[in-house]
Amino acid sequence: MGYPHTQAGAKAAAANYIMVSGSSVFLTDKGARHRAVSMMAAEGTADAAMKKADHAAGQAVAALRGDTSKVFARKAISRTGVLSARILGFDSRRAMVRLWTTTVRGSTAGHATPKAGFQAVTVSLSWEANDWKLKDSSSTSGPFAPIDARQASNVPGDFSDYVPAAAEDPVLSGSSGQDGFPASYARNERDARAAAVSATMLYGDPRFFVSEDWRHRMLRATAAARVLAAVTSDTDSTARLVMENRGVGADGMTADGSELITRTAALATRSISYSDQAASIEVWTASVGGIAGGDETQRPQVAFLRMTVDLVWEDGTWKTTAVTPAEPLVPSPPAMQEADPADRFSDVGGSGNAPATA
Repeated sequence: MGYPHTQAGAKAAAANYIMVSGSSVFLTDKGARHRAVSMMAAEGTADAAMKKADHAAGQAVAALRGDTSKVFARKAISRTGVLSARILGFDSRRAMVRLWTTTVRGSTAGHATPKAGFQAVTVSLSWEANDWKLKDSSSTSGPFAPIDARQASNVPGDFSDYVPAAAEDPVLSGSSGQDGFPASYARNERDARAAAVSATMLYGDPRFFVSEDWRHRMLRATAAARVLAAVTSDTDSTARLVMENRGVGADGMTADGSELITRTAALATRSISYSDQAASIEVWTASVGGIAGGDETQRPQVAFLRMTVDLVWEDGTWKTTAVTPAEPLVPSPPAMQEADPADRFSDVGGSGNAPATA
């Protein structure tokens, strides 16, 4: 609740509704589900939204139990990350947002690894009581990016750090400062997690690779002063290497007009350590990278990583000192589903399709 009356605020509201409605607590606890719907639904839509949510929860049972005989709510895995968000319509009273999401569902019980899926979700919102409220949503299968061939699926028990009691869903705010980057965070653990989520998303933005100016401004806004010079040098080298390997120019395009696609979605967070001076946050992410075009060898692929984000309290906000890939946490790919052609991913690229940050 409490979103800005902006396009970024509408993106955040749409994303949070989809992340909440895809969570294991929402799907397994009817009381929690109805409370959430009543808070998020637009005037006059709550009853229909609850019926729709109850139906979706019933359909999710098979995925949440894995290969066990019933759903164990405390061992259920259901996390949704938002890879892109496109504004389809916007004015002072309403908004329509199309999200590209990835969802991981399953159970840490049994022997079946939780499965990944991709959806395209269209969310309609209305501006009521100084907030964005949900009017309706619909979904279809989304562009399906295959899992990076270098990543093998984990066993069910490896996901135990991301059951409901062990980790939190990200909460996107849609708020930003005058520089266009996330506004200052409060000095608490929740906001340290938010800063970590935003950092992983910004490092996965296509502008990070194709625009030196954007990358440097982002780093000045988010990185601690003592590491800024070293991080800038390292990321400049990384960006050049990606551009060269992909054959991408300064406009984000290859010579044949195909677009670089990079996105990072946060699936969940957990605190490794926290004090009012420093924090270390683990973010489970899904990162997509590749080229949307005719070259199928460069088709976008997804990698599921745990990222460790180290932060310090500096200048009245949380600043990063390191964003480091940790051990992968990889679900099974969708069963009996072929990856989409590379050119289908063109609708999710570009700076205009970036999700709101936390």
